[in-house]
Amino acid sequence: MKVVQDTAVHMVVPSKDLQHILGFIDRVEVLNDNGFDANILVYWGLPEMQRLVRIYGDAPNPMEKEYDWPGLFTPFIHQRITASYLVLRDRCFCFNEAGTGKTSSVIWGADYMMNKGLIKRVLVICPLSIMYSAWQADIFKTAMHRTVAIAHGDSAKRKKVISGEYEFVIINFDGVATVEDEISKVGFDLIVIDEANAYKTVSTKRWKTLAKLITPTTRLWMMTGTPASQSPLDAFGLAKLVNPAGVPRFFGAWRDKVMHQASRFKWVPKTTSKNDVYTALQPAIRFEKADCLDLPDLVYQTREVPLTYQVDKYYRALKKEMLITAAGEQISAVNAAAMLSKLLQISGGAMYTDTKEVVEFDVSPRLNALMEVLDETQHKVIVFVPYTHTIHLVSKFLNQQGVINEVINGAVPARERSEIINRFQTQTNPRVLIIQPQAASHGVTLTAADTVVFWSPVMSVETYLQCIARIDRVGQKNSMTVVHLQGSEAERKIYHMLRGKVNMHEALVELYKQELGI
Repeated sequence: MKVVQDTAVHMVVPSKDLQHILGFIDRVEVLNDNGFDANILVYWGLPEMQRLVRIYGDAPNPMEKEYDWPGLFTPFIHQRITASYLVLRDRCFCFNEAGTGKTSSVIWGADYMMNKGLIKRVLVICPLSIMYSAWQADIFKTAMHRTVAIAHGDSAKRKKVISGEYEFVIINFDGVATVEDEISKVGFDLIVIDEANAYKTVSTKRWKTLAKLITPTTRLWMMTGTPASQSPLDAFGLAKLVNPAGVPRFFGAWRDKVMHQASRFKWVPKTTSKNDVYTALQPAIRFEKADCLDLPDLVYQTREVPLTYQVDKYYRALKKEMLITAAGEQISAVNAAAMLSKLLQISGGAMYTDTKEVVEFDVSPRLNALMEVLDETQHKVIVFVPYTHTIHLVSKFLNQQGVINEVINGAVPARERSEIINRFQTQTNPRVLIIQPQAASHGVTLTAADTVVFWSPVMSVETYLQCIARIDRVGQKNSMTVVHLQGSEAERKIYHMLRGKVNMHEALVELYKQELGI
């Protein structure tokens, strides 16, 4: 294919395909046809190029020439390529690695298609933890001229948002089933699935609900940085939604194609399974962070993790108790730090009582968000957890999920710490290292990981920066991601101060007063 004067694409096609092309694409000029090959011009336009892709799998893209890329930031080269790839395909995968900015690529692509009149409304289905911090925030920064609303809360609120006129509607995975009828009735031109591995299993209610919402004319873009990373079997559910012709009709046939039964209860991948998965999960685009030479070395992400009813209840009760205690008293930095620490402990899932007993709380949204982070990267991860009692909670959960992890805290002797670090740096497992910040925030190299997760914020800018420096040092070969998990107002404010490198000691009293509203 050759672009001619920015107005048409010059192609040589088999003569036998000519009638099909003329019937399928509107603006075509036949230059000559010798009975074997035909020289044609396909005039430039997004609809024409989209149809060309359906025939030949690829085509030049007019987006680069017609789109002004709005927003607060200039797109990186790989983001432009990704957006251009998506808009040419009604259904496809975006497998760009976490931290490469694929959210903005999707927004630019959808905005361009809105400009061309090809779509009017987009439904974004994603984890609860990134509805506000990633999707809503990125739409505000990337396509601020578009309207956006989050369909979250009770059924009435969700229905109101769905039936409104918002151009982008954001909803969490399990919220879709509660408004399935409204979504079907309204109809969305484009459905975007973020962290698409949530739809790998066709037997789940989540998968079946989505499958019913997809009509023959629905555009579907599915995003994940780690497609079928656990097993070739995981590709089946994703392919059935985007590329059903690429997999057998039934799961059992797919299993027989990609797996070998080693014993009665054990199946292992066949040597050909990697190619089979690749073929099934098409069309797809993928950029790894290492490929994106224009990407910053360090990317920050925030994941909102709603407080459960139990946590919120105790959080409010403790604030009320603190307010009574603080009435008429002079608040010192030491007292402010101690009280804020208790609020952070409750937010994170466990705290000490006055009798030194440990009380654990339901923090399932935070645990689920941590798994989402792990699912989105193929590399190792460090999780910084400030409090000892919470470390045990996190480690126990990861063990239940089959994620091999080890712990470094104040109780682990220096020699054992060295052995754990050596295993982390040189061996396949552990995949996750859970660290109490004070125990390993200085002088330790952990470049086997490219992702740092803060389970909850630390109370020192120096400690915060040193935690990040465990991966951001000589020997690091990948671009890095720092993830903040936050659910309470105290956490949000402290993370903001840490990012701004505010002197925490001087600001603690004022922060404490703000939290109590005094």
